[in-house]
Amino acid sequence: MSSILSKLFGSSDRVKIVRLFLLNSEGVFTSGVVSMRTKTAPVSARKELGLLSEIGFIHRKRKTIRLETKRKKIIEGWQLDSSFPLLLPLKELVLDTTPLSRIDFLRKLSKTGHIKLVILSGIFIQRDDSRVDILVVGNKIQKNVLERCLKEVEAEVGKDLVYAVFETDDFIYRLNICDKFIRDILDYPHQKILNKLGV
Repeated sequence: MSSILSKLFGSSDRVKIVRLFLLNSEGVFTSGVVSMRTKTAPVSARKELGLLSEIGFIHRKRKTIRLETKRKKIIEGWQLDSSFPLLLPLKELVLDTTPLSRIDFLRKLSKTGHIKLVILSGIFIQRDDSRVDILVVGNKIQKNVLERCLKEVEAEVGKDLVYAVFETDDFIYRLNICDKFIRDILDYPHQKILNKLGV
């Protein structure tokens, strides 16, 4: 088992790829998609997939996809092997470990506008019943810059994020009228990592 663990945690690219498969257990990913989703170099992604396959964490899988032309195409990729002997403890270890520090996250977000409030929920606190993973409130938020920032976070986390973005005035208005969406976020478990609004 020790040789398996040493192979599992030999690089940061490997951890990101492990996360991707753990959080998308039914997914079938080609090496190109793994590289893109985890923002790892194609050569590194192929190497890590080979090592993870060797220890039985993933296995080859064929999948039929429907194209826009209604034709079908068979792709061959990799899928999480549900019979991997260390799957449950590995899930606990990897998914309970925050892939990105709060400071780094806020530093990234600060480049997107004047951020006033950031709430983390969902994947960040291991809750499947959350409305969003991230709520961002601020002024003059550049949506395209924010989307790029969140794509980087998705690569670290290993999953597509559900997020909501509000200008400050709109958020306060919705808060005051007890908007259901906002109340659902605030009434369920969450973490405020920036709160300049005193919410």
